[in-house]
Formats: sequence, C-alpha cells, structure tokens
Amino acid sequence: MSYCSFIQGTIQYIESHLSEDLTLESIAHFAGFSKYHYHRVFQKEVGVSISEYIRYRRIANSANLLLYTDEKIIDIALFYRFESQESYSRAFKKYYNLPPGQYRRLMGKLIIQKEEVKVKNDQLLKGWQMSGSHPFNYQMGIDREVFHKGKASGFLKSVTVEEQGEFATMMQHFKADKYLGKRLRLSGFIKTEAVEGFCGFWMRVDDHLQDVLQFDNMSDRSIIGDNGWNHYSIVLDVPENSAVIAFGILLSGRGNVWADGITFEEVDRNIPTTNIDFSSDLLDEPINLSFDE
Repeated sequence: MSYCSFIQGTIQYIESHLSEDLTLESIAHFAGFSKYHYHRVFQKEVGVSISEYIRYRRIANSANLLLYTDEKIIDIALFYRFESQESYSRAFKKYYNLPPGQYRRLMGKLIIQKEEVKVKNDQLLKGWQMSGSHPFNYQMGIDREVFHKGKASGFLKSVTVEEQGEFATMMQHFKADKYLGKRLRLSGFIKTEAVEGFCGFWMRVDDHLQDVLQFDNMSDRSIIGDNGWNHYSIVLDVPENSAVIAFGILLSGRGNVWADGITFEEVDRNIPTTNIDFSSDLLDEPINLSFDE
C-alpha cells in the first residue's frame, strides 16, 4: 500500500499550522489513522518522526525570520510554540551550531542573495547540470532565503520561456553498481510557485547500451500551480544489468520550483514501484492494415 497521498496531505496540514499547537494525536486524527500506526508510517516514509519534522520546520522558518525581519527573538520563539527563549535557543543551536542571536548577527552581515547559475560549462552548480529541450530559457541555483531545512535549497526557474512545451531539468547521474538488484527510493521536498506546465522529480535507470530499464517522471502525479513544501518520492527497481542511474527536478513551461532534502535509500519489496510501464501501450498484433476502420 502506498501512503504518499496521506503523507502529503498531513504535511500540507502541518505546514499551514506550524505556529499552532500540533500533536501526534491531532495530526493522526486529521489523517484518519491511529497515532501509533501513523507515527510508524510517517517515520518510514519521511525518515524522521512527526515531532522531529515539526521541530526542524519551525526552526527553519524561525531562521528566516531572524534574517529577514526585526522581530524579537522571544517573540519568534513564542510564535513557533517554544516554551521560552532558552528552550528555543537550545533547539536552534542543535541545527545551526549557533544560538539565534549570534546567528542573526553573523549571517546578517553576509550578502544573502540567490546564487543564480547560468548554463555555462564553468558556472555549473556543484554536482548538478542543466539539460532539457530549452535549458537556455531557464536558470538554476541556490536560494538561501527559501529552504526546507538547513540554510539553502536548490531552485529551477523559467526566465525566457516562450512556449508551454519547453522544459528544463537540473540533474545528476551516477553508477548503479552499489544498487544492483535492489529497489531504490528517491525522495525529497519540493515547493512551487506559478507552475503553468508541470514539475516534479524524475529518475531513470539505464543499461550499458543506454537503453531505459526503469523510468518515472511523476507524469501521473505532476505538480502544478502554487504549492508549499511537501514530500514526494519515486521508487524504481535497479536490475542486475543496470549501469547508470540518472535523476533530477523537471520543470515544464513557466514557473519556479525549489527542491531540498533529497535522499536515496534501499526499500523492501513491499514498497510498490512507480515505474512507468511503456510495454502496456503495445498491441498484441498489428491492426487495421487495410485502413477500413
């Protein structure tokens, strides 16, 4: 059974109530599960407990307020449901290695801006490359103001897109050797703004002849419009004859998309794959050869 839709629905609920009282009981009730079952499901799908997720999302949002507003630290702490400035400072330091006041002073002195990366060989974002039908009509880079956890996210945005069919992807590829015969899950968080076409993660497994063995681009669950941070995943098998695994973030048409917290993990066979089976489109035999129908 896939729990993706339940997880996404509750993450959306959590994101819109971060400044309110959130408990495991209330979230599980919203999802329609017992709290014990939902706790297990959430941790298995997202990789952290619900309480840990809420904590680091509150901390991440508070870091943004520290840098981009003049709100008092005590007010930020209370807004995000910390009992005191001291408890907030301890939690903040756990993630950023600095107390909030020092973080505001040190980081506030830096020039914080989007580090846009144009499509030139000597300007690629470390580890990532641009591709697609019209990559020159898009930009990718690092956003230090919009992020899900930590200090930054990666972004892909349209700049000079003229037609809806144009698309670009920020992508990586790596050897499949370590994952042969395994079932692999790519997961992470995506936020979108004004996406007119569609966007999402994609993942492909190729053999040595560059033939596609497994593929999914979320075309059956694509992300459009404006969406807050949410969790998405792709699950593919890596056959024994695999050679390369490629993945990335796809944006078709106009809009902005941010990605953060991307992970890969081996999952058991009880987790269904999301592979797109192109063979289902093949006919058993040729038809209508005389064009009478």
